[in-house]
Amino acid sequence: MDMPAISTRSGRRLYLHNPSPSQILIDDIAHGLAHQCRFNGQTNQFYSVAQHSVIVASILPPELKLAGLLHDAAEAYLGDIVQPLKELLPEFAQIESRFANVIGERFKVDLTHNELVKKADLIALATERRDLMPMEIVEWDSLIGVSPLNKSITPLNPDKAKAEFISCYLKLTFKENNQRAVSLNQNLFGSLNLRKLISL
Repeated sequence: MDMPAISTRSGRRLYLHNPSPSQILIDDIAHGLAHQCRFNGQTNQFYSVAQHSVIVASILPPELKLAGLLHDAAEAYLGDIVQPLKELLPEFAQIESRFANVIGERFKVDLTHNELVKKADLIALATERRDLMPMEIVEWDSLIGVSPLNKSITPLNPDKAKAEFISCYLKLTFKENNQRAVSLNQNLFGSLNLRKLISL
């Protein structure tokens, strides 16, 4: 019997119980997150996990921005399962943690729990609830005492959200990767006019 695995847009294959860092690509992560809507799609407009990740990164100090950008990267492979359901699926939590560790290894960033990243995640969550779920009337315990950002969220379509995610990643890792610049599909990143990007 084959081991359970998932395939990515780039043609990679990752085994759920033993994912390999060599199969992890930032483009697959950006693409997957950009096409997943937060909150199971129960928002007034499409709003992607990729855009959420960029917002979280923007809140954090420089040394934690990459961790913030990639804090939900496992969802590119496993899906964005809402928190109440995750709490009922302990095995899923283990698989998600395994993927987060492998992604952290691939990009040389610590993706284990960090209080500042969690706080930034909650600030983004409070902002998303205000701007994208205006009909919600039930208080969320996790947001008690958490203030949203002053700036409102303008949701991006998947292509633009992916481009923003990639752009953020490149800015955060440019010093490490500037010797490996290559040309990528201009159409994909046309909104940012990025002709030369890092080989990822």
